[in-house]
Amino acid sequence: MGNMTFEEAMDRLKAKARPDQLEGMARFGITGAGRLGLSMPDIRQLAKEIRKNHDLALKLWVTKVPDAMILAAIADDPAQMTKEQLESWVVDINAWDVCDQLCMTMDKLPFAPELVREWSTRDEEFVKRAAFALIACLAWHAKQAPDKDFIGYLKIIKAGATDERNFVKKAVNWALRNIGKRNAALNKEALKAAREIQKIDSKAARWIAADAIRELESDKIQVRLA
Repeated sequence: MGNMTFEEAMDRLKAKARPDQLEGMARFGITGAGRLGLSMPDIRQLAKEIRKNHDLALKLWVTKVPDAMILAAIADDPAQMTKEQLESWVVDINAWDVCDQLCMTMDKLPFAPELVREWSTRDEEFVKRAAFALIACLAWHAKQAPDKDFIGYLKIIKAGATDERNFVKKAVNWALRNIGKRNAALNKEALKAAREIQKIDSKAARWIAADAIRELESDKIQVRLA
């Protein structure tokens, strides 16, 4: 089914719609106009059937239907994704789950670090979230990346730590925690950054730091890194 048409993909999405779930999803901030309420396993199954199809992904994204956008993010072919495409996609993001799924595909791209630097200074809530979600995904998946890359990201995290918007501060916290879970050396660096963030006069910064310190100093993480 690698050659599924756009119409077929949309029909399949609509067939799995769960309108009765929308209210519950909204309580977790999973919103966005036109949402169909699909479960992630259903979207992943469909993406598996599509395999990698760049042209279909472009058409799905343009619908602005959150479920279709998530499918586009998973089914796109990273080898064909361009910086221009992602610059235009990121401003369309209308929910945190769309943002995070896109970042999980983007962390394979050679220009991902460039996007982190650019997007972390932007004002739009989900563009800014994307910068930090991307750091979190890189810390999780980019196994070969050197520690110095992540030490560089800690400066960006510190600069973003005063953003009081829920979806931004949660992503800043996620990025900080994931860096601190990579290895023992980065755990020390992330804790040092967290303590500096804790001293900033900002409610968001204090929350980000306290939550990260609690996890990164926990026995569970310390034992695993040792």
